[in-house]
Amino acid sequence: MRTPGKITLGFLFFLICAGLVIPGGRPGMRAGSGVAFAQGEHITLQGTGATFPAPLYQRWFSEYNKLHPDVQINYQALGSGAGIKQFQQGLVNFGASDAAMTDAEMAAVKQGVVLLPMTAGSIVLTYNLPDAPSELKLSRDAYTGIFLGKITQWNDPVIAKANPGATLPDTKITVVSRSDGSGTTYVFTSHLSAVSDAWKSGPGAGKTVNFPVGVAGKGNPGVAALIKQTPGAIGYVEFGYAQQTGMPMALLENKSGKFVKPDLESGKNSLASVQLPDNLRAWITDPAGADAYPIVTYTWLLCYKKYDDPKIADALKSVIRYGLSTGQTFSIQLGYIPLPANVVSAVTKALEQIS
Repeated sequence: MRTPGKITLGFLFFLICAGLVIPGGRPGMRAGSGVAFAQGEHITLQGTGATFPAPLYQRWFSEYNKLHPDVQINYQALGSGAGIKQFQQGLVNFGASDAAMTDAEMAAVKQGVVLLPMTAGSIVLTYNLPDAPSELKLSRDAYTGIFLGKITQWNDPVIAKANPGATLPDTKITVVSRSDGSGTTYVFTSHLSAVSDAWKSGPGAGKTVNFPVGVAGKGNPGVAALIKQTPGAIGYVEFGYAQQTGMPMALLENKSGKFVKPDLESGKNSLASVQLPDNLRAWITDPAGADAYPIVTYTWLLCYKKYDDPKIADALKSVIRYGLSTGQTFSIQLGYIPLPANVVSAVTKALEQIS
């Protein structure tokens, strides 16, 4: 007859081999998952929000699922406005927004809110202008004038001044903006408000803004499609999207008066000029620095401080840790700016607020 001790050790050995117990882990934890749930049980996380970081998030979630098949992350890129609204209504496990939630917006969430900047990127002005200069330059007066509807032709003297020697057509300018509630719109119009009193006192900044002129498309894809099919069009999309689809991007005049090309280095220079506060909310409306690109933003995941199901909380925190570590290695190839080390550290610490 076996002793009780031998039965216990043998059974434990069986559990370890079966993957039901990890030495040093909790009973019921699957090997390598970092998430506590029973053998064969699946966890599904639902998220909604910003289109700006969607290509990167989708890559993270797909790669994470390959490593942890028991965790499925479904993300719908419906825009930052929808992300905040569905998060406030408790319809998702997490939201995403390029516009950090305000105190008033967070006050409507009874479970509490943790805002986590997960990546960063540039907003670019892309256009459809046959025979345009290889590097079209737009001064602050030019691009604010275009979006205010004051500059209506591509050969306007204000545009020509920054492009000496270039032959610009007399093509009519068609402004393309976002039709949906958009964090990208918030970032772009916040910049316009910072550099133009006429914009600040007129259309102003917001996720939804009444542009004085032009047409509107839904999401980055909708804006890009309208630009591509409309000669003379100009609109704003995130850098990675423009890069992946081969769309031309204008060099913009920055705070120091230099025309800067949107790329990884100019984006990094912009982030370097901003110190994230303790609440991890920072708006980079007009970054300083001779080589800083003028329109750059962090983008945030919206998480609850308290989840009813601890398995959901554990799974979400595990996914976020992946995004902060291995996930950052996908940033450059998809057109995003990897988070600075101090920001990764701050976001990792903020995860402790989630339970």
